[in-house]
Amino acid sequence: MKFIRVTCGIIEKDNKVLIVQRSDKMSLPLKWEFPGGKIQEGETEEACILRELKEELNVEVAIKGRLPNNTHEYGTFAVTLIPFIVTYISGNIILLEHGAMALVPKEELVDFDFALADLPILRAYLTR
Repeated sequence: MKFIRVTCGIIEKDNKVLIVQRSDKMSLPLKWEFPGGKIQEGETEEACILRELKEELNVEVAIKGRLPNNTHEYGTFAVTLIPFIVTYISGNIILLEHGAMALVPKEELVDFDFALADLPILRAYLTR
């Protein structure tokens, strides 16, 4: 089984949270998630989340906190999500990989169909 380490950012902006929807061409099509990406060799988790959010969404953020990691097996691969709570600083949001985005009040996050690996992170965020 392939194991992947991925950072994800819970982006807080204007008292809301920015989430993204995977495109219909990605694995886990049309599932919502917290944006982020794979850690590169020699890269710190913190550097990864800052780089990935800049690459995927064209945004600059500041790390505010961290939540517990979550590992989820999807059959042929397993992903360990390393979640950071981040604050939006600047940048016009551009979706370079995802199909859609939403900026929603924290209490409405439960209304979205999140990828399974993201669900424990969502719960941890909502109950912290």
